Amino acid sequence: MNEHRVRDALLAGAQGLLLSLLALGVSLLLFILFVISLAFVVLGIGLFTTPVIVDAIRAHADQRRTFSLAWCGIAIPAGGHRPEPRHPRRGLAGQVERTVHMLKDPTTWRDAGWLFIDAVAGFITAILPPGLLLFGLEGLVLVAGVWVPIADATGTYWYGIVPIDSWFTATLGGLTGVGYIAASLLFGRHLLRVHFLMTRALIGASEKRLLAQRVARLTETRHDALDNSAAELRRIERDLHDGAQARLVAMGMSLGTVEALIEKDPEQAKRILAQARENSAEALSELRDLVRGIHPPVLAERGLGDAARALALRMQFPVEVDVELPGRLEEPVESAAYFAISEVLTNAAKHAAAERAWLDIYYSREDRTLRIAITDNGRGGANPEGGSGLRGLERRLGAFDGVLAVSSPVGGPTLVTIEIPCAEAPSLR
Repeated sequence: MNEHRVRDALLAGAQGLLLSLLALGVSLLLFILFVISLAFVVLGIGLFTTPVIVDAIRAHADQRRTFSLAWCGIAIPAGGHRPEPRHPRRGLAGQVERTVHMLKDPTTWRDAGWLFIDAVAGFITAILPPGLLLFGLEGLVLVAGVWVPIADATGTYWYGIVPIDSWFTATLGGLTGVGYIAASLLFGRHLLRVHFLMTRALIGASEKRLLAQRVARLTETRHDALDNSAAELRRIERDLHDGAQARLVAMGMSLGTVEALIEKDPEQAKRILAQARENSAEALSELRDLVRGIHPPVLAERGLGDAARALALRMQFPVEVDVELPGRLEEPVESAAYFAISEVLTNAAKHAAAERAWLDIYYSREDRTLRIAITDNGRGGANPEGGSGLRGLERRLGAFDGVLAVSSPVGGPTLVTIEIPCAEAPSLR
């Protein structure tokens, strides 16, 4: 138990030392830069520096959230930031728009205020765990005899409130040092918790703000889902009108011609019937393709894993598939995941000139999330913000609270990661 407490105190001291450096160094520096950048907005320079500094502040705050959860188990809710404009302008107008958008966001000022408090109160609460430990060790070093040359050179050496000028006072200093070390062992971890609790009070997103953001996102994704459904319905109607319906109309006309020719010209009637039979087969094939596009039979019958493998076999290039699913997921989730995989692989073949791809699908029971990673060795350069099909895919996944992340440097490779939260289907329970 003692060894564990000593180890924990040493770890808390190291963590507190790092936090104090971040508070006094990074937080104070970012606060100063933010204030200077605001002053330069009127000169035009701040229009370019402010978004960069605000992004750095948010990254700094997110790092503190990570430390809080990992070191003390205190979750600091992130979010609350206003979403970026969906269709940002380009050039100077876009830079002005982004700067104004950030400065109108209350969370920007919340984070900036936290920087100043973190540089003062945050530094104090962070430096106490290592400070108590190091100050206590100093008392033990003094009582070991180091006080003698110091006292000879300077006279009385003040160790806290203890004036050390003899072995008796040095012993008192050593006992005081033991008290500091004991305080570090007992309260070091609690002082770190105070630091993170204060941070949570300052930059933690409120439940009201998160709920409002959630409602706004659900409203947006609902509209996107309705638009996608309407577009899909129009596609089905167009395919029926231009394909199967046209062939069926042609078959009806052919059968009418057969009725007129069956007695006058039986041979011609037979040829028209043979052509009508071919049209019926083609119409049936088109209907099957249409149904497969709506919901592939292999997906309905055998699930996402086998459907993804079948899809990979139909691609123009080799696709290695690795599936780790304990069973069937909810049908809407399977359908959304299947068509997302289909679109990403199609884009890899059509736009990226990929020669090979890797598809990984697995389900995490811990957070009930379906995760899909698709990698290809194409030329890269995919960007959801550039108006490509990935933008539409991102909106469709939003209806499921899904997330699409794309890493596609020019020259490749491209990695597309999809995460879809989902409740467990009966076969997974």
